[in-house]
Amino acid sequence: MRILDNYIARAVITSTIATFVILLALVAFFELLNELDDVGEGDYRIKHVFLYVLLILPRMAYEVFPIVVLLGSLIGLGSLANQSELIAMRAAGVSLKRIIWSVMRVGVMAIVVVVFFGEVVAPNTEQYAERMRMEKVSKQITLKSKHGFWARDDNAFINIRQILPGNLLRDVYIYEFDEKKKLIASTHAQTAQYQGDSWQLKGISQSHIGDRQISSTQVDEATWNSMLNPKVLDVVVVKPSMLPIWDLYQYIAFMSANGQEVAPYQVAFWGKLVMPVVTLIMIFLSVPFVFGILRSVGIGQRVFFGTLVGLGFFLLNRIFGHMAVVYELNPLIAASLPALLFFAVGLWFTRRII
Repeated sequence: MRILDNYIARAVITSTIATFVILLALVAFFELLNELDDVGEGDYRIKHVFLYVLLILPRMAYEVFPIVVLLGSLIGLGSLANQSELIAMRAAGVSLKRIIWSVMRVGVMAIVVVVFFGEVVAPNTEQYAERMRMEKVSKQITLKSKHGFWARDDNAFINIRQILPGNLLRDVYIYEFDEKKKLIASTHAQTAQYQGDSWQLKGISQSHIGDRQISSTQVDEATWNSMLNPKVLDVVVVKPSMLPIWDLYQYIAFMSANGQEVAPYQVAFWGKLVMPVVTLIMIFLSVPFVFGILRSVGIGQRVFFGTLVGLGFFLLNRIFGHMAVVYELNPLIAASLPALLFFAVGLWFTRRII
């Protein structure tokens, strides 16, 4: 049986790798086209575009992997079915459960590799890619530290202690220097809201530092024109897709303790947690499909069908994720329900062909 297991695994692995390379190349190509629109802004050049796309490839690979294994399994098993090898296996007494197990072994091995790239490599490379891109486009020096977010805007240095959804900032400090690098003004605003093309500061305390004295003023509200914009802040806002699962868990605990919105991060956390199960379900689906409705069709039809199923799952997963955030659904249910529905479909098809 080991020879049979290895033979089936080899067919599935070969098809999966080929599918992986092709699909990832397509996704990277469209991302490259999208990034070309920003070439010429600031110091952003073609070489930076290629570097940016290369750095976000691990995250792309992680996201498309369930679809890849579904297509790879359909193509690999389909090639065996077209040559009547699957029929010969069944005629020789090999059970459908044994064939499913042979295919699932491939999924378990692949999950270990992809989870490593998705949880260890991808978060670091994508954060670096986003920071590099924004620094080149905006020509701004940015830094995130334990004291908040720092940025330089001409002769001013800006420190933002808290960045909230909706382009809202809290505890904003602005330190202005003259041409001789001498501090001439220090401003603190309780909040800042981006409206139009400028910031509206509220609760302002400002100190003007002269050669012999320091004067202080209090202002309820004022307009602040700055090169700093929400696109720059997006780089340092902690995005769920950029955090590994263990950091997501700690970040959720931190935000909950501070009374902040955690629903998007909880959905991302549970989505990452059930991702290996989703991958196995996609592989499981390929077996009854090949033995059932896709038994005698060509490779093109299998690819088309697998793409529809994969996109259907992707859209359903996104819909439930947004519903969990908007309607406060249980994040675990929102993340696992699409997988359970597809697993139920796979079981139903399996029972029909046994």
